Amino acid sequence: MSSIVYLRLKKHVHLRPMQQIRLADIAYISTMAPNKMKLAETNLYQITKQDKQAVVLDSFQIIEQIHAQFPDLEIQLVGPTYTIVNVEKKKHKHSILLASFVWILLFIGTAMTIMNFHYDVSMLEVQQKLHFLFTGRQSDHPLWIQIPYSFGLGIGMLLFFNHWFKKRFNEEPSPLEIELFQYQQSMDEYMSYHENALHDKKHLP
Repeated sequence: MSSIVYLRLKKHVHLRPMQQIRLADIAYISTMAPNKMKLAETNLYQITKQDKQAVVLDSFQIIEQIHAQFPDLEIQLVGPTYTIVNVEKKKHKHSILLASFVWILLFIGTAMTIMNFHYDVSMLEVQQKLHFLFTGRQSDHPLWIQIPYSFGLGIGMLLFFNHWFKKRFNEEPSPLEIELFQYQQSMDEYMSYHENALHDKKHLP
């Protein structure tokens, strides 16, 4: 009677260049089989220089490798059907000069965007009219409106992005994090499709 092995593949893993990929590196394993530890150490793939930044391991490839070494096991997949292995390169030291340049560039770009938006919607004229409606007097610079508005704009952006440096205000993801998550999902689907297409071409008669 064959033993059942339940596998849940990890969607993303980070491994070193030229590392041998084991089953335990890319999957969670649940089984009553006595050789669980040996199964976890099963070699699935050797990372090479040609792999560059990422390797996609499909579930069928993984099952074939397991059956080649453990023909009596019955494999049941739970969850994702592929794993993307990100090959970690040597980390470069962060450049303070480069970070400062990017910060200044983003600061200027953001300031120009906000000023152009306010100019397009005639924000100054709107604030002047609001001042006249509340006070009955004309003013070129209604500071009692402009100063709270400026503080509110900054606080609103902090609350919108839900971050103050590394601190989060609550557990809800920010719109930027959702966009990055959706982008990562699209990238994963593309890489999986592209890898499967190359695999099919290699096996065409």
